[in-house]
Amino acid sequence: MLYAIMSEDVADSLSRRLVARPAHLARLNELQQQGRLILAGPHPAIDSEDPGQEGFSGSLVVAEFSDLLQAQAWADADPYIEAGVYAKVVVKPFKKVLP
Repeated sequence: MLYAIMSEDVADSLSRRLVARPAHLARLNELQQQGRLILAGPHPAIDSEDPGQEGFSGSLVVAEFSDLLQAQAWADADPYIEAGVYAKVVVKPFKKVLP
């Protein structure tokens, strides 16, 4: 089943994000190689493709896991959590309708 992993950043998270980003992306690339990643990306803190020093306000990952516990465990192991990037992470089942 698909799960949405919705994360909210702490204030001024950009420097922490940059440090943890390679490890964060490695985990996402692994999901993609397994054919389980539907989409992933950050929410710019401002209305811009490149928010510069404004950084990001959170992230969204939609991926396939065997159950909610597996999705939550994967989310809990995100390098951004250890780096203190995320203030809050919510994992919910997701049903893709379109496209």
